[in-house]
Amino acid sequence: MEAKGTDEVEKLKSRFMSAWHSVKYSWVLKTKTSFSRNSPVFLLGKCYHFKAEGKINATLTPTHTDAMDGDSVLGNVDGFRSDFASRVWLTYREELAPLPGSTLTSDCGWGCTLRAGQMMLAQALLLHFLGREWIWPGALRLEPMDTETRTSSAARRLVASLESSFQGERPRASQPLYQCPGGAEEADAHLKEVYHRTIVTWFGDTPSAQLGVHRLVHLGMTSGKRVGDWYGPAVVAHILRKAVEEATDPGLRGVNVYVAQDCTVYSADVVEKHSARADALRGPEGSPADSTAVIILIPIRLGGEKINPDYFNFVKGILSLEYCIGIIGGKPKQAYYFVGFQDDSLIYMDPHYCQSFVDVSKSDFPLQSYHCPSPKKMPFIKMDPSCTIGFYSRSVQDYERISNELSKVLQPSPKEKYPAFTFMKGHGRDYELSVPVEKREWPFIQSTQKAGASAGDFVLL
Repeated sequence: MEAKGTDEVEKLKSRFMSAWHSVKYSWVLKTKTSFSRNSPVFLLGKCYHFKAEGKINATLTPTHTDAMDGDSVLGNVDGFRSDFASRVWLTYREELAPLPGSTLTSDCGWGCTLRAGQMMLAQALLLHFLGREWIWPGALRLEPMDTETRTSSAARRLVASLESSFQGERPRASQPLYQCPGGAEEADAHLKEVYHRTIVTWFGDTPSAQLGVHRLVHLGMTSGKRVGDWYGPAVVAHILRKAVEEATDPGLRGVNVYVAQDCTVYSADVVEKHSARADALRGPEGSPADSTAVIILIPIRLGGEKINPDYFNFVKGILSLEYCIGIIGGKPKQAYYFVGFQDDSLIYMDPHYCQSFVDVSKSDFPLQSYHCPSPKKMPFIKMDPSCTIGFYSRSVQDYERISNELSKVLQPSPKEKYPAFTFMKGHGRDYELSVPVEKREWPFIQSTQKAGASAGDFVLL
């Protein structure tokens, strides 16, 4: 009886903490992200210009599509906004089934690096199945976050969560995932929608999701991590590799993940990854039947305790490449998913926002909470030096091109003493590397000191 009572207390404590975090991370600060009209903006290899005639300062809300203040916009503002909003946004969630080995029903306060890793992996899958040109049709219809509505609803959820602690879990219905399109003319749009929704379901917040937080936490336990522990970018890279390798969904057979060792990419190992799992399903762009795509993850450190400013141009060069899938990084104590830059500021997606559980097993589950309406920016100088860079390689020929291009980008500048990472011929085993990178990860500790804020508007300067 005593043990049962202790379990109930722990369960109630976990529910209370999850509910409290849902309130804490549901505060939305209506900040305005400033963009210059005179400098190009890079987003995962694409370049956008916001230059306009007339006034210099203007505000652009996520739903505003007309010319600003009567000016003629020469650049493609809507193109940038729709491109950014089409990336998959994965944040803290609440009301989840208990996470492995615990009674926690939320990853608030500690799962931000896992979420950043999920976003990077989701971008690779978007490239694999839909290509870089794909834009979600609903991107420009996303509504800006509203402070009062989000915060008040979070407070209501706090009360409801505490009440439900004595009532058990509610049943969740399962429905067929998709239905056939209405006509032949809708086939292409329907196919893209199927891939889009399928990718999101792989990251669903259920124990059965192939790449969901439950799965990642379970794999983290094999590396000595426990639920509630903070994860570094290097450990997350290896967890993502394991998750993709062990995935059973046929749609993921055409993808492998390679994690660099000691900041070195061994070409023979990548080529082997391209040759594995050759029974891959073809994506919409028709990937070769005899080749497997490889997601290359490279954990690196760009300085000592603080980032070395000499690496700023290197980071810009990486984010300017079309096959770059972003960076798992952040600033000290907070993890972000970096997707681009303008001048000396990084553009990122923020996982520090608590949203409610979404049942992705329903065929018509809402997609809005998986897409961010507005970008956020952060000065380069605030970037934590510990990060993981990602690239997508569709074939062996693609990898050869990527390695050749990156070798040029990696040439040290006069200020740099060493490249951020290198390419080597042969296998990693040829160099007797026996200690896994995840055992030597650099510290990257998140904190619950600050609540995440979801941007509302952004400003062109």
